[in-house]
Amino acid sequence: MAKALIAFYSRADENYVNGMIKTLPIGNTEIAAGIIQALTDADLFKIEQLKPYSKDYNECIAQAQADQQRNARPELKKYPKNLDGYEVIYLGYPNYWSTMPMAVFTFLEHFDFSGKIIKPFCTHEGSGLGSSMNDIKKLCPTAKVKNGFAIRGGNAEQVKKDIEKWI
Repeated sequence: MAKALIAFYSRADENYVNGMIKTLPIGNTEIAAGIIQALTDADLFKIEQLKPYSKDYNECIAQAQADQQRNARPELKKYPKNLDGYEVIYLGYPNYWSTMPMAVFTFLEHFDFSGKIIKPFCTHEGSGLGSSMNDIKKLCPTAKVKNGFAIRGGNAEQVKKDIEKWI
């Protein structure tokens, strides 16, 4: 099997889950990334902003929405050294207003994905993949972007069989 990397952005703390604000010790996208890792033995890389958003849900969404409106590229804490050894990149993120968090844009613009296979997975609370697939294709035009997998965030722990089928 080809060597794979799971690069994901996830947010713990206060989140909107099944119609309520809940405090999560681990973000839903990170839970899904862990399931993919267990099934594929791929390497894990967490995409993290140098200056994280607030732990408070309402403050976080205001910060994230402001970044999106001004098309910001938040600085990241670190990057993988390179992607040379990877054929497949599982790219995970929560749906933020129909696309990816801006930190994922930063990550994608940092590397050349020529010839790589990108398999997106997205957690959401009702809006699915939104326009994120088109955004990934625009940012990585020389990559093979496979069908994405949308996971209802509140169900992230129960989707192992669905993730298995998607892989």
